[in-house]
Amino acid sequence: MNVDQASIIGIIPARFHSTRLEGKPLKMIGGKPMIQHVYEKCKQTIKELVVATDDQRIIEVVHSFGGNVILTSSEHKTGTNRCLEALENWSKQKNKEFKYILNIQGDEPLISIDHLKQLVNCFSDNTATMATLALKTKPSDSLEEGKVYLTKSSNDFALYFSRFPIPFLRDVPKEKWTKINTYYQHIGIYGYTKEALKKFCSMQESDLEKNEKLEQLRWLESGERIKVGCTNIPSYPVDTLEDLNKVRKLYDLNNIN
Repeated sequence: MNVDQASIIGIIPARFHSTRLEGKPLKMIGGKPMIQHVYEKCKQTIKELVVATDDQRIIEVVHSFGGNVILTSSEHKTGTNRCLEALENWSKQKNKEFKYILNIQGDEPLISIDHLKQLVNCFSDNTATMATLALKTKPSDSLEEGKVYLTKSSNDFALYFSRFPIPFLRDVPKEKWTKINTYYQHIGIYGYTKEALKKFCSMQESDLEKNEKLEQLRWLESGERIKVGCTNIPSYPVDTLEDLNKVRKLYDLNNIN
């Protein structure tokens, strides 16, 4: 990484009350709660790391494995706003300022170190103020509506995000799309400069954001840019019990890099 590690803080938003899987951060995987898996993997490459939660049960569990955690408001509508509050409070506690903030989802127990490295490397471009990650598809991959895809420019800035596979290849059967075009599936971790995070959280929801239910479109619709890092390692976010069981099996098989 070309970015100074001392200027980076990783924040892991973790809510207890998830509509699809209550108590998600505390679900057990291989004898450890999910939040511990996320924290320990991130700690391998991110020196300053803190969990941001609104629930005392999560605080107690993070303390039990020696992690950093901070209590945030239960009123936040997004993890991004929770990150900003955590950043401000943690900076005051530590009397330290951070230039780059990584927003790492608390439901990514199999997150790869490569994901984090590629995200941080986005800020080697000193024009980047916000960054995210994409999985480069293989010709054998299938495309699924509902997953998030993106298109990007030749200099790796996002053009658009959608819950439909983009670009749409006219006159080509959908099952052949990945064979003749590279698609990029979005992996929902983000990086921001401190100024960009504050600006993002002060902005109103945009029309595209409301339509696609993707908050990163707020940034693009305002005329700002998002740098995209690329990985070949899949992401396994946990949103449902089915996702959790899949991750448990993968963990038991030790099938993750």
